[in-house]
Amino acid sequence: AMEKSYVTMFLLLIVISCALAKDAGKKDTKDTTAKPKLPQTLSRGWGDQLIWTQTYEEALFRAKHSQKPLMIIHHLEECPHSQALKKVFAEHKDIQKLAEKFILLNLVYETTDKNLAPDGQYVPRVLFIDPSLTVRADITGRYSNRLYAYEPSDISLLYSNMQKALKLLKTEL
Repeated sequence: AMEKSYVTMFLLLIVISCALAKDAGKKDTKDTTAKPKLPQTLSRGWGDQLIWTQTYEEALFRAKHSQKPLMIIHHLEECPHSQALKKVFAEHKDIQKLAEKFILLNLVYETTDKNLAPDGQYVPRVLFIDPSLTVRADITGRYSNRLYAYEPSDISLLYSNMQKALKLLKTEL
C-alpha cells in the first residue's frame, strides 16, 4: 500500500511540473512578440508608470487629502471601445504626464455611487471629481447621448478636459 501512494504522489508531481512548464512557455512566446510589459498592476494598461488607486473609497480619500482632482475611467476588458481608448490614452505622452497631477482610478465594475453614472452605466466613460468630492458633471465629451464617453479620435478633447479639471480647481480653491 505504501508503494502505491508513492506512485500517485510521483505522478502528481509530474502533472504539476508540466502545468508550470506550460505556463512559463506560454508567457515567453507572448513577451517576445509584444514589447516586454511590466507585471499587470492596478493600471490595467492605462499607464503602468502612473500611480493608481485600488478602490473608489481610497480614491476619494486621497483626492480630498491631497487636494488633487480625481479622474475615474470606467471600462471593460472585453469591450473593443474601451480597449481602443486605453491604447491611445496609454501611448499619449502628454496625457500620461498630465495624469500625474490627478488621483487616478480605473474600474471594471460599477460603484454604488449613482453620481458616477449621471447619464447611464456605459463604457468607456471618464469622470472628474474635485477635492471637495463634487462630481464635475460639467466636464463632458462630444456625444450628447453619452456625455462622458470618448473615442480614440477624441483624445485631444480628453486632454483638454483634464487641463480644465486642473484649471478650474485652481481658480475655485
